[in-house]
Amino acid sequence: MKTLVTGSTGLIGRALVASLMAKGDQVVCLVRSGRGRESDVFWDPARGEIDAPRLEGLDQVVHLAGENIAAGRWNDERKTRIRDSRVNGTTLLSETLGGLASPPGVLVSASAVGYYGDRGDKIMTEDSSPGSGFLADLCRDWEAATAPAARSGIRVVLLRTGLVLSFPGGALEKMLPPFKMGVGGKIGSGKQFMSWIEIGDLVAAINHALSNPALSGPVNAVAPTPVTNLEFTETLGRVLGRPTIFPMPAFAARLAFGEMADEVVLASTRAKPARLLSSGFTFRCPDLEGALRILLRNS
Repeated sequence: MKTLVTGSTGLIGRALVASLMAKGDQVVCLVRSGRGRESDVFWDPARGEIDAPRLEGLDQVVHLAGENIAAGRWNDERKTRIRDSRVNGTTLLSETLGGLASPPGVLVSASAVGYYGDRGDKIMTEDSSPGSGFLADLCRDWEAATAPAARSGIRVVLLRTGLVLSFPGGALEKMLPPFKMGVGGKIGSGKQFMSWIEIGDLVAAINHALSNPALSGPVNAVAPTPVTNLEFTETLGRVLGRPTIFPMPAFAARLAFGEMADEVVLASTRAKPARLLSSGFTFRCPDLEGALRILLRNS
């Protein structure tokens, strides 16, 4: 298969490209720099530029590009960059793919469980309504930006990911130092649900979505066992053999993270992968402790 990948230098993108190449796929990366492999294709979403003729002949596309939501405290400028990198980039890519003489058969486009917003302990499936707040509005518009591709007959899968657990790299690596020192603990009440997925399962889910013609529309890319922040904290401490008795109160989280605290750190999203499971997908790491032990066995 000839596969186009955006966001190929990110945490998920690197793992996905390695997986595709191991299967023998021809991987084309859509990049924002003119330097790279000869097979790379240039685009500049901010300027609305893309080398469309070089996208002819693709079989499938995985769109992961977007500015890191947790790279720093939110302000109006950062939120605009986060939004534009996703909505404008997805619109440009979708319109371009839809206008090709021979469009690809499938587009798997990243989204997030932030679509559901802060919903307490209610179980969120792909049929649940969107929530409210910056992230929920962003995800709704991000997903809507794939409409030009869908109208052209491309099968579009909207992959709503949760917290991606990987090591090295990613959020887990940033969490480890205080936990290894024995000063980790729950954040806020600890009752907020965290929807998570191990990176190997996420890559497998993307491959599953590419190859399964029955999948289209929103797909929750999360493990089937969401946990509360307290459960996550205690499990990580148990795997590391460290106490977890130093909580971070909600006010301290807001001081540390600003507006992002209420939408990312303190928000509760209990998402279930209903469509993945009903389509026959099998998780390698369905439970948190097993996932953490696999990821951290050599840490």
